[in-house]
Amino acid sequence: MASSLRGEVLNLYKNLLYLGREYPKGADYFRSRLKAAFLKNKDVKDPEKIKQLIARGEFVIKELEALYFLRKYRALKHRYYSDD
Repeated sequence: MASSLRGEVLNLYKNLLYLGREYPKGADYFRSRLKAAFLKNKDVKDPEKIKQLIARGEFVIKELEALYFLRKYRALKHRYYSDD
């Protein structure tokens, strides 16, 4: 069971790294914050706590996707509708 959780954590980290490339404050800022967040919880051994942390990470993924979608929507709206 621990190896499956490890795989989930690694996939979560990879997905967050991928999404962080378009972060408004920059990819380096996002990468450093992401690394700090994962290192803060590196000693967690309880499987239930790990599952909770994975769920929080998946929530962050959904929030980032919403942020990027909203930014693209605003850019398209700005192109097609003038403020006049």
